[in-house]
Amino acid sequence: MRDLFDRIIENKGPLGKWASQAEGYFVFPKLEGNISNRMKFNGKDVITWSINDYLGLANHPEVLKVDAQAAAQHGAAYPMGARMMSGHTDLHDQLQNELAEFVDKQAAYLLNFGYQGMVSCIDALVTKDDIIVYDVDSHACIIDGVRLHMGKRFTYQHNDMESLEKNLERATKMAEQTGGGILVISEGVFGMRGEQGRLKEIVALKGKYNFRLLVDDAHGFGTLGKTGAGTGEEQGVQDQIDVYFATFAKSMAGIGAFLAGDKEVIDYLKYNLRSQMFAKSLPMIYVKGALKRLHMMKTMPELKEKLWENVNALQNGLKERGFNIGTTQSCVTPVYLNGSIPEAMALVKDLRENYGIFCSIVVYPVIPKGLILLRMIPTATHDLEDIQLTLDAFSAIRDRLENGTYKRLSAAVEAAMGDK
Repeated sequence: MRDLFDRIIENKGPLGKWASQAEGYFVFPKLEGNISNRMKFNGKDVITWSINDYLGLANHPEVLKVDAQAAAQHGAAYPMGARMMSGHTDLHDQLQNELAEFVDKQAAYLLNFGYQGMVSCIDALVTKDDIIVYDVDSHACIIDGVRLHMGKRFTYQHNDMESLEKNLERATKMAEQTGGGILVISEGVFGMRGEQGRLKEIVALKGKYNFRLLVDDAHGFGTLGKTGAGTGEEQGVQDQIDVYFATFAKSMAGIGAFLAGDKEVIDYLKYNLRSQMFAKSLPMIYVKGALKRLHMMKTMPELKEKLWENVNALQNGLKERGFNIGTTQSCVTPVYLNGSIPEAMALVKDLRENYGIFCSIVVYPVIPKGLILLRMIPTATHDLEDIQLTLDAFSAIRDRLENGTYKRLSAAVEAAMGDK
């Protein structure tokens, strides 16, 4: 019999095997300074494209004032205990009511964290007799929630309605045998590619199949739709989303999340979400902070307008220079290049050290081998100078990638890892 840790010591995993070369720089990097378009990395000023502060609220003076006042009044602990026991307040109720109104739903329920909330939501919505059908490119929190499901689950090819319908046919036959129902799960905006989920086409299938729809709109909330209510509003199908999820970690630059839907469904979730029933209530600092941020989202449309001015300038500039940004339909701006993991490391180091550009790097196993994804998040705090400097830098690093400069620089890394 093997020791449990033998496997862990022998195989660090597809990302962990690069830890000695990558940790502290490519993964677990330390950005310093106020959250903004410009921060410090390794003591140098960099233009930051990796911060999900879409509307620029993280260090807005009005937000900082409310956050500080809440901390001074309540400390970091109040209210103590889980919501069901001793951690509920009028302000939790107020925030839920305002969120429900903003996304045009009957009711909403606060979550401490988006990731754990989504996992718990899926677990609460289905039983072993139910069938889940979900997009194969779903976020890790959805995948982990589905893993808890003791019944059948099927994936459909990313945004492929023919694949979805085939799986709905399979799920329908199975549900007729088990006596269960069907839950379809999609993201509003897929965070790596930036593509919107095809929600309008998904809900059109409700006329043919009996299912309920759960949408994770982390990147759509606050950025899409006339009012910022998200991808459902953008596509005109918000009323057809049965359970709507969004996080405060993106547009609202905070901690927490929420679910919204019909009151009867939200009441059920309120009493059956294990991650909330057995966890401490969202502290008042974050509740009051979220109320302020939501108020600004509703009353300051110029924030979203500035965001999209920067998004369009960056994405159009990249396309004009011949970069492949895929089929993004959101603020998320992916740039696809061809190269190995060591080449990606050399490329990103050049960007950071010589051009002062900090953006996230995504490689295998998140995306296929041989691809490099530079994922950029424009915000309302960026300006046209940031964009121009970034476009010039990207043109330069693409030339070096194509002429083999990074391959030569990465040879030593490849040799050390035995991964030529």
